[in-house]
Amino acid sequence: MPVIIDYIYQKARKNRARVALGISSVTPGLLQSVEGLEEFAEVVLVGDRQKIIKSGSGPEVIHSNNPSTTIIDLLSSGDVDAAVRGNLSATSTLSYLKQVLGLKSIHRISLLKTPDGIPFFLAPVGIDEGATCEDKLDFIRLGAEHIRRFGIEPKIAVLSGGRFEDKGRSFAVDKTLDDAEYVAEEARKAGYDARHYGILIEDAIGEADFILAPDGISGNLIYRTLVLIGGGFGYGAPVLMEKVFVDTSRVVGDYSRALIMASALVR
Repeated sequence: MPVIIDYIYQKARKNRARVALGISSVTPGLLQSVEGLEEFAEVVLVGDRQKIIKSGSGPEVIHSNNPSTTIIDLLSSGDVDAAVRGNLSATSTLSYLKQVLGLKSIHRISLLKTPDGIPFFLAPVGIDEGATCEDKLDFIRLGAEHIRRFGIEPKIAVLSGGRFEDKGRSFAVDKTLDDAEYVAEEARKAGYDARHYGILIEDAIGEADFILAPDGISGNLIYRTLVLIGGGFGYGAPVLMEKVFVDTSRVVGDYSRALIMASALVR
């Protein structure tokens, strides 16, 4: 699994895809994060030209008063090979993505790395995702297809809200335990290498490379705790579809890894 990071950089360097980055507010850190990426991607900044500071040799800028729609239009039309949300609004950008590309729902999977260098995929990470067993099974199917693009046959850890012996302590916890057991069993029947780990994410990390959180809220909290507090790293959360769109957090500020991920995913 650690070789996946090297693979992403190698594939991005080979593709050097044209990748749009959405900008609603300009910060020095954001602009610095796109410097030095020429060998991995041709970065295009989408936002208010007057607010984007760029040197003569900096990235191309496409002016837009509504970058949340412009960046999706560029992706849909093929004017760019891939897009990264940057610090645009998730609600407006993803809603327009669904509308333009005719998606019934959004499924995202994030590649994260612990501070000690262990990479793993995590889903769901959107707060409105993964609420039902059916949606969790869709995540396993789509996530496995995505991970296989990196030459990896995924080992899937299905998480729930407690240890197995906690059954009976809480109705809410019991439901997560039952749901996770059902999802893991159905995934195995479909041919996936899946196991229910209860709440023990610390055991799952290192044994599995695809962590399936109990729901999108807990998945989002895992991401925030690791990346925004715990010193880990994120490579963005690609939407699981044919077009390449990598979702990002507005808080991070450094979009270099997401841009490299987007370039690597272009077929």
